[in-house]
Amino acid sequence: MRIAILGKPFSDNIAPFIQVLFDELNRRKAELFLVEHFHSYLKNTLNLPTGIQTFSRGDKLEDVNIVLSIGGDGTLLDSVTYVGAQEIPILGINTGRLGFLATIPYDSINIALDAIYKGHYTLDDRALIRVDSDQEVFDGINFGLNEFSVLKRDTSAMIVVHTYIDGEYLNSYWADGLVVATPTGSTGYSLSCGGPLVLPQTNNFVISPVCPHNLNVRPMIVSDRSVISFEVEGRSSSYLASLDSRSTPVDMSVQLAVRRENFAARLVKLNHVNFLSTLRSKLNWGLDKRNILLK
Repeated sequence: MRIAILGKPFSDNIAPFIQVLFDELNRRKAELFLVEHFHSYLKNTLNLPTGIQTFSRGDKLEDVNIVLSIGGDGTLLDSVTYVGAQEIPILGINTGRLGFLATIPYDSINIALDAIYKGHYTLDDRALIRVDSDQEVFDGINFGLNEFSVLKRDTSAMIVVHTYIDGEYLNSYWADGLVVATPTGSTGYSLSCGGPLVLPQTNNFVISPVCPHNLNVRPMIVSDRSVISFEVEGRSSSYLASLDSRSTPVDMSVQLAVRRENFAARLVKLNHVNFLSTLRSKLNWGLDKRNILLK
């Protein structure tokens, strides 16, 4: 099996578990590919097997069967940008905090590997959001798994985000910004802005204003077959455009629109993990003794 691995530095107490991962992959004679910056970190941290190949962003991962993302949800979001249209399945091993996307605990690595090699998993195709603009904004990586955001840059003045759906005027949001989230991203920034939770396989975007000045403005769900476009104005000459964890200043004159990307992110889902159980555990739903008594 050909396996690509991406990740970020981890704490010392997690290192033995990651060592187990590489030892087990070596025992199974996996052909390993490590992203360059993670390889530079690991070679000074672990005893790596010989014969590991490295890759960088933009490289084609020829015949790779699966990508392992070692870190938190942010690492998995970054992994999606390395895979892109190749649609290689991604499994997130959580060495971070929350773990909505990276659902496999680091102390369950052996269980996860065994399930992968036995084929005891399914693929969960997640919609991506794409940003189109009249000037290059995100260095050619103009898609994301969670959300696209338009945000003010300074600490005082609001911005106005004139928003259109398929060319028809929706609203002018006087706010600190606006978030357009995918179903996957509905548990992220959009949730903190008061947006609804949306099941992963629903074909929708969620539009959520960030700290709107109009108190009667509420989050809105629209079809992901729509094209949502923006015109931004404010006292500053620029605003901040954010795509998942990547942000960049953008001049007010730049025209931006978002739509659903033509390809998807394929997340590996082990048979004992599902979205609803993840919601309950990560959001601490059901922490009520009455629910325990019902079981």
